[in-house]
Amino acid sequence: MKRLMTMTTAIAGLAAMTSTSSAQEITVMSFGGAYGASQMEAYYKPYMAETGVKIISVDADNPAIPIKAQVEAGNVTLDVVDLEPSDVLRLCDEGALELLPLDELPDGDDGTPAREDFVDGTLYDCAVGTIVYSTLIAYRADLTEPVTSSADFFDLDNFPGKRGMRKSAKFALELALMADGVAPGDVYDTLSTPEGVDRAFETLDKIKDQVVWWEAGAQAPQLLADGEVVMTTGYNGRFFDAMIEENQPFTLFWPHQILDFNLFAIPKGAPHKDEAWEFIKYATDTTRLASQATFISYGPARRSSAAKVGLYKDGETEIAPFLPTYPDYVDASLTTSIEFWADHDIELNERFNTWLAN
Repeated sequence: MKRLMTMTTAIAGLAAMTSTSSAQEITVMSFGGAYGASQMEAYYKPYMAETGVKIISVDADNPAIPIKAQVEAGNVTLDVVDLEPSDVLRLCDEGALELLPLDELPDGDDGTPAREDFVDGTLYDCAVGTIVYSTLIAYRADLTEPVTSSADFFDLDNFPGKRGMRKSAKFALELALMADGVAPGDVYDTLSTPEGVDRAFETLDKIKDQVVWWEAGAQAPQLLADGEVVMTTGYNGRFFDAMIEENQPFTLFWPHQILDFNLFAIPKGAPHKDEAWEFIKYATDTTRLASQATFISYGPARRSSAAKVGLYKDGETEIAPFLPTYPDYVDASLTTSIEFWADHDIELNERFNTWLAN
């Protein structure tokens, strides 16, 4: 009997250890690089130190792809995934993401309820926003005149030289319309009409022969640094890194920047769903979102975080003026419409590719 009790106790202890072990780690998939490093410093390390929960960080070019495959196979190994809004909408509609109890998100440090504190477009039934980034114009002031309007990007007479643009209809068409006088708030209504699409392509026609098309985010600042282009569109974080880390002579033009987001979600059937949600609540509070801006020039998804943003990790650079969410920039910004692109992405990119080929 004593031996049986000892064995039973040992088995129970082993079961408890196994249960505790499984509950004491979560796997988070994100995009890696400098962005992943900022998440490690702002979210993962503090959370592990405060809770004892181990975070296994996994990188992917696009975390949406393995999520869909794992859910369809019924073999989900990921607990938290970092997604773009278009993937959130699609995967949520397909039932590949868990619905989240958003009312459990903590209020902002200033007392603002969470649903009011998050920037518009960063809360979804299946995801919670973390960062705000933008596509904007950067130029070489030593190679061209100062840019004072997005129309200057399309003005080869007064601003001669090559341009850099992402090889995609998205961002190119919106910028073209704003440069042609369409207010940011009217861009998607205009682009929803055949006349509006024609108007955007007519603006792009002005510089077509002078465009160097890029596809990877790192290419835009490299084109500008090498002097292959005098101005280019690109991601604000990429330009900032080149300016601060490499001392590149770039100037950023913030009006008519196009805002986009990244969000945390939980795959359907995640092995540690409850622990994953606790992590997301922690990572998206006021303090943690403000902390990420210390390590990368992306704006926090909460309004209450703005007051807590301080110096960049170099201890010298005031980071706030390099964030897309800086108050001086917001009114002249366009927030990308994931609903619009979900409906029109295929047709507009087909026309874009045909336009490129002709």
